[in-house]
Amino acid sequence: MANDRLNRRAILGGAAGMAGLAAVPSWAQEGSTEILPSASSSVRSNISSFRMLDWQGYFDNTRNGAILVDITSRALHYWSEDQSVYRLFPTSVPLSEDLTRLGRTEVVQKVVNPSWRPTPAMRERNPEWPEVVEGGASDNPLGTRALYLSWTYYRIHGTHDTRKIGRRSSNGCIGLYNEHIEELFAMANVGTQVLLI
Repeated sequence: MANDRLNRRAILGGAAGMAGLAAVPSWAQEGSTEILPSASSSVRSNISSFRMLDWQGYFDNTRNGAILVDITSRALHYWSEDQSVYRLFPTSVPLSEDLTRLGRTEVVQKVVNPSWRPTPAMRERNPEWPEVVEGGASDNPLGTRALYLSWTYYRIHGTHDTRKIGRRSSNGCIGLYNEHIEELFAMANVGTQVLLI
């Protein structure tokens, strides 16, 4: 019977895939006057709002592709340069406002199986953490791929800890399921523009 049960990862991953294929709901359509569904009064701890967006509200063009990270909805949007590809992925986001950086940056490096080194601030908060976790290790917080941003220490990367996706759980980076960062990694280029809102 274990095969009959759906897990959270399957639901979120399926929702991401369906978002690209399904018709845009009436509440997300331009000019819609329908009221958005309201969130419950409890705190949402592990959910992303999958609402398709148009790049034109955020970028002047899609030269080299465009990545929009919405911290509030915990979602990453990607548009290819020719706008033929649009993807929407659930993410993890920074734990707190002081760890969050918003604004424009770009992809400056792409790394397969990146090594992870905690920042000086992380080491101060967590002196027990190792100085480095080599790439390819099953406990590597950067997962299987990383897009390095022009901001020092900031990355869009995978994670082996799938419980983090949909949550405020990072020390500043944006995390994706490993299969999603691998897809994004294949599409994004050095120079892809990135906006965090």
